[in-house]
Amino acid sequence: MGITHPQYLVMLALWEESPLRVSEIARRIGLEPPTLSPILKRLEASGLVVRERDARDDRALAVRLTPEGRRLRRRAERIPPAIIDRLGLDIAELEETRSRLVRLIEAADRHPGDRPGPPTTGRPGRGTGAAR
Repeated sequence: MGITHPQYLVMLALWEESPLRVSEIARRIGLEPPTLSPILKRLEASGLVVRERDARDDRALAVRLTPEGRRLRRRAERIPPAIIDRLGLDIAELEETRSRLVRLIEAADRHPGDRPGPPTTGRPGRGTGAAR
C-alpha cells in the first residue's frame, strides 16, 4: 500500500469519519498530537489527506481525505482477510487475543495511583523493607 502502520491507523480513522480534528485522530489512535504531526505531513505529501483550519474553530486543524485517500480504502480492505488467512487462527481466537491485549494496554496506561500496589514507606528507594 505504500504507507507505514501509523499512517494506516490514521487512514482507518479517516475512513470512518472525515474530516477529523488532529486532536480527535490522536485520541482515536492513541498518539499524542505532536507525534501525529509528521505522520500527517507525510500523508499530505503523498496526496492522501489535506490539512486545513477547522470550519467550526479556526484555531484547530482538521484533516480530510482526498479522492486518492478514499480510493486507497479499497486496497486496504484486502489486508485484514489476508492477515487472518496468514495467521491461521479463527475469528473467535483473534477476538479473544485482541480483547486480552486491550485489557493489557489499559492496565499499563493506568496511572500508578489508580491500581493497588505494595505499600511504601514514603521514602524513595526504601520500598517495604523492615524498619531500621
